[in-house]
Amino acid sequence: MKYPLDILGLTMPMPLTPPTIEDESVLARYPFLPQSREFIRKQLDENGVSVEGLIEEPWLEDIRRRGSLRLVESVVHKEGVDSTTTVDISSDVGRMTEALSFLHAMLVVCASFEERLLNRWVEGEASRADQLFGMDVNHFEIIARTYLSDIRTEPIAGTTEIIYHVPMVDFLELCPKITGGYWRLVNRPVKQGWVRMDPASGENSQQRTARLIKERVRQSLTEDCTDRMDKMDDAFAGLFADPVDRILGLLSERVSAEMPMSAAVREDWPPCFESAVAELSQGINVNHTGRVFLAAMSRAMGHTPELTISFFENAPDYNAETTTYQVGHIYEHQYTPHGCSALKTGARCPVSPGEDRLCDQEWMNHPLKYLRAKQRRRYQDESRESNSEESPERTEGAVSVSNPDDSS
Repeated sequence: MKYPLDILGLTMPMPLTPPTIEDESVLARYPFLPQSREFIRKQLDENGVSVEGLIEEPWLEDIRRRGSLRLVESVVHKEGVDSTTTVDISSDVGRMTEALSFLHAMLVVCASFEERLLNRWVEGEASRADQLFGMDVNHFEIIARTYLSDIRTEPIAGTTEIIYHVPMVDFLELCPKITGGYWRLVNRPVKQGWVRMDPASGENSQQRTARLIKERVRQSLTEDCTDRMDKMDDAFAGLFADPVDRILGLLSERVSAEMPMSAAVREDWPPCFESAVAELSQGINVNHTGRVFLAAMSRAMGHTPELTISFFENAPDYNAETTTYQVGHIYEHQYTPHGCSALKTGARCPVSPGEDRLCDQEWMNHPLKYLRAKQRRRYQDESRESNSEESPERTEGAVSVSNPDDSS
């Protein structure tokens, strides 16, 4: 099945009309810019790349590897993605690699429907943008005009230093999301509606202004991803099942105190996992395939080893020491849960044709796909309910108050 490019978010305009950027190296370096959307579309069209090709074509392996690197850095490095890159964006191949790797990473994030992965990736890309903006003397003003309503410069006589001034309306919108006394309006020089961005904390005026712009990048990326997630259907998201599984496994390791698939409530469990848990809780013996699958699936869902061990406590042959060792082995070696075919062969698929519409889908070949499909549907249902509750008919006379992101 061929997917239209609008599901990639490449046809959605920004609310403000950004200035024109003709330098393709700039568009590749900053693929999250609104001006880069047409550039990414051009890379897809001119190179004959489809969504399926982006996932499967051998000649695009470097793009997938670069996209995976961006994701891994976002998950592993709290301070954000490394601003340096080994990709030569002065070449056509380099520009295509940088642009499409960003697209690939974004689609994997959206297909995961995992809020914490989304937040980490957005933070990583926004932090990378902050670093690059602060160093890019040649293109900083046009970037600033992309994300701010305006900007003014004040050259300091006798030096090469430039002090930037931003409109107070932009500063007031973005500064509450940044911690520190510098970002309180009372501490900033203001003249005729313009806020002076003085050097501070070892950063020059350009770097301080870049920090402010980071919040716009964060907001823009979050909105773009949310829009894509609303449009994705099960089959499209299923195309990214393998890279989604890999990055969620890494996320699980990095935030072991949390549940990486926080939306994996019991109603989302695939019937094969539900039946294994239910049978063991009733003291019914589950065969080897079912036990290994239960532990591996539980790990993939982000359950702690302790919770997984508790699933086996009512098994007729339960032994705490043996179970702890075996579950620990599966977690340590990161076993992949059985797919549907293996479960059927091992007599662990409890569903007959026609009993579960989701299981009957042609593309449904793995319990993790089932889980994420249920999560997507619930996410989309909750989004529709939220939008309905906030509609003018139901909130007549109410005032909408934004809830800014408090992270810096």
